This record gives sequence, C-alpha cells and structure tokens, in this order.
Amino acid sequence: MKVAALVPAVTANVRFSLRDRKRLPAESGCYALASFEGDILYVGLAADLSRRFCQHREDDSKRQATRGVAVTWFYYATFPKANLRRVERGWMNQYRDRHGELPPLNKVYSPVS
Repeated sequence: MKVAALVPAVTANVRFSLRDRKRLPAESGCYALASFEGDILYVGLAADLSRRFCQHREDDSKRQATRGVAVTWFYYATFPKANLRRVERGWMNQYRDRHGELPPLNKVYSPVS
C-alpha cells in the first residue's frame, strides 16, 4: 500500500536521514516509514515527531532492508495528542484490510484505549 492512499492524508515528508531531522516539527502526530517508491513499511504515532524520528534512526531493524526494501522516507501529519491513537489505528486498519497483515516493521497490534 502506498502512503498516498492513507486517510487522513499525510501532509509532509523528509528523507530518512539524520541531516533531515531538523526539518521535523517537535509536535505530536502520526507517521509512516516508507520505501523509495512510497510503500508503507511501518506506521506509528509520536508525542514528538522529531524525537521519534531519531529513535527510529538508532534502531538497526528500521535502517536495514526488510523484504528487499529499505526505509527511505518519513511521512507524517501533525494531530492533537487526543487523536493520535485513532489515526494510527485507522492507518493500520487500512493497510491490514488491503494486505491481510500489518506493515512489515509493525510487530504489535494493540487495541485503541
């Protein structure tokens, strides 16, 4: 599934490179890690998008190729903290409905609280 198909839509993206971290807001939001072609590899939420980006960059499993593709893009949209779980769950459900499973780098499907 391509990032462009997510609803609500992502509003921005940066390359998955430390030098682009400074372009990310220190705001809450939901994000998708994606391949060069825009295929979703991971969906998540963050109280601080910039900090979460750095955490992913430090994680070897997010930097190495998965199923023959590597994370190239960090797509995101800012949302109020109260909406984060709902948006993240919606994005995961959209992916699962299309592919029958979670994105390759997502390991946990927790219920919305």
